[in-house]
Amino acid sequence: MGRTRRVLVIDDDELLCELIRTTFELEGFEVATARDVIEAERALTKTRPDAILLDIGLPGIDGVFYLERLRETPHTSKIPIVAISGSEEAGRAASAAGAQAFLRKPFSPLELLGLVAPMVKRVVPEADEGSGVVDVADLNRLIEIGRRQHELLTEAYTQTVAVLASALESRDFGTSRHSRRVTAYATRLTLEVAPSLLDDPSLEWGFLLHDVGKIGVPDEILLKTGPLTARERCRMEKHAELGERLLAHIPLLNKEGARVVRSHHERWDGNGYPDRLSEESIPLGARIFAVVDSLDAMTDKRPYREPISWDEATAEIHRCAGSQFDPDVVDGFEACEPDLYRLHTKPEEIAA
Repeated sequence: MGRTRRVLVIDDDELLCELIRTTFELEGFEVATARDVIEAERALTKTRPDAILLDIGLPGIDGVFYLERLRETPHTSKIPIVAISGSEEAGRAASAAGAQAFLRKPFSPLELLGLVAPMVKRVVPEADEGSGVVDVADLNRLIEIGRRQHELLTEAYTQTVAVLASALESRDFGTSRHSRRVTAYATRLTLEVAPSLLDDPSLEWGFLLHDVGKIGVPDEILLKTGPLTARERCRMEKHAELGERLLAHIPLLNKEGARVVRSHHERWDGNGYPDRLSEESIPLGARIFAVVDSLDAMTDKRPYREPISWDEATAEIHRCAGSQFDPDVVDGFEACEPDLYRLHTKPEEIAA
């Protein structure tokens, strides 16, 4: 007699865990769930699963660190692990840490089942096959339908966002290159500071389109080589609010990403704009983004000044910790600064 295949799902999203449980149990799996690393460790002391589904954006100890620990522990080192996250950057980090596969959120539980099933040998008895279990051909057809529906929805949203990105690039003031660099920087820093934020797919789009409101700023202000007047500065600062309004009705962006667009010029000391928020009242994604946005602004050529060196820019960021920037985010910046510098010096590693 064989035994039922076992899967451990480690994710703090209760609804997602239940969807995965229902889907896998229909195919004859035994499913255990854990909301964090502590619960996962308890589950692993009771039984050894045949596969682990691991959310990278866990509360407390993040998923990449825990994945490395699982790979270093003899009891779990050979178990297939599928990492799940809302960020491609998190997926690359998970693959480097030893994940067999990565699936980006949002996804269909059937798609996840189709990915996991081939990794796990079927160990239930021959006689049990077909008794109360979804037919394999039907299952594969459902998986394909679910995958195609997800692809069509994602494609529709992506095309909408791409139109906005193209409109921004058409202004031809270097924003496209800046946006793509700073998106790569911000994603890496988020992975360091608050990886759970990357489970929100809108975040990276918010990074990319943070300056979309500049579409409404006249060229004579946007491209001015000298200092702005008080009236011109006021007009420039309106781009944050305008950007949020432009994205307000796009579901793909109407979460953490929209908060980044509105609040990326707020300051830790409350002297930013548009809402003069301070400290932790500023959305965390915007606090993270503010650091790398300033980094790129200082190290990139602008119409009104020449760039400064990387070392000078990082020194300025450290100097402004506690005034312009969240001190904890600056600590995270220091921890991952070598990776940010690599992205700065190797632009080919940044997706076009």
